[in-house]
Amino acid sequence: MDDATKIVKANCWKQNLELTRSYSISYRTISHVENIFVQLETGNGNSGIGSGSPAEFVTGETSKSAIDILDKKLEQLLLGKDIRYLKEHCRTLETEMPNNPAAATAIDIALHEILAKHLHIPLVDLLGRVHHKLPSSITIGIKETVEETLNEAAEHLEKGFRIIKLKIGKNVERDIETTRKLHEKVGKSMKIRVDANQGYSARDLIRYVKETESCKLELIEQPVRKNSEREMFDVPAEIRKICAGDESIRRPKDAQRYSAHPQPFGIYNIKLMKCGGVYLATCIADIAQLAGIELMWGCMDESAISITAALHAALASPATRYLDLDGSLDLAQDVVKGGFIVENGYMSVTDKPGLGVQLIT
Repeated sequence: MDDATKIVKANCWKQNLELTRSYSISYRTISHVENIFVQLETGNGNSGIGSGSPAEFVTGETSKSAIDILDKKLEQLLLGKDIRYLKEHCRTLETEMPNNPAAATAIDIALHEILAKHLHIPLVDLLGRVHHKLPSSITIGIKETVEETLNEAAEHLEKGFRIIKLKIGKNVERDIETTRKLHEKVGKSMKIRVDANQGYSARDLIRYVKETESCKLELIEQPVRKNSEREMFDVPAEIRKICAGDESIRRPKDAQRYSAHPQPFGIYNIKLMKCGGVYLATCIADIAQLAGIELMWGCMDESAISITAALHAALASPATRYLDLDGSLDLAQDVVKGGFIVENGYMSVTDKPGLGVQLIT
């Protein structure tokens, strides 16, 4: 091991990132997010950065618990280690931080980036590029009025996006009305996918799908509550096929469990903040590919660092069909610039080594 591959510095910090506009989902309203950051450096000055966005309402992890475990274990786990033993380090994270996936993700991303930069290639090429660009949806939260939803959709259309992800799940009757009117407004120009955030029963889901059939929905994300997945077997197979498991799919073991037939979901939504990083995300992606399940790559409200990392992983998976990586677009501030590119609603990465991000100093 020489200076070029030996980790000699490891630091972490947290930072509050305000959103340009707050939004609501089926069970909470969000106006800001606290992210955690990790930076690693090798003896020759090469560096890698990672970030995490703890999601207490999904994983039970808070920003305090995330930064606390990083303060305790970051240097202990990585100082003096060789960046070339990437998978070994990622497996250690899974063991050492089983209840802190965002903290583990921040380290995992930094490790992936520093190795890719050492090799002078973009991370996607280290992982094995399959796709060069894919369209992403842009999210509209639950609004007070239908008119607000329609106005925001028009804004996104003007910016070049061609897929709306509409948050639903509070009231099925209102959801049906909003979806229909949204389709009337932008349906000729934009695809519509929806996210119920665990807000429906099987009965609600069947009714919603039947009464929005003319809207030709692209997919329906996490309609039923986590741990109530058996409800999905009360839903016709053709509906299950377009349903994406989100909160239900946290770890590779979840992906494996729900890959057996009959499958409750035809799509898995992978989020780095749920599973613990790029390494475990690719494990889920491999399971999905073998099981014939399509992949959607999603996010929390996150720095462009982790959004870019998720995009690199998504572009390296043959099963990837859908992107929902808009989590940094509504940040009023970030700690980096660069990373991914958005053009006419399509997302791609740069040809720079690693993630292609640069700290703002």
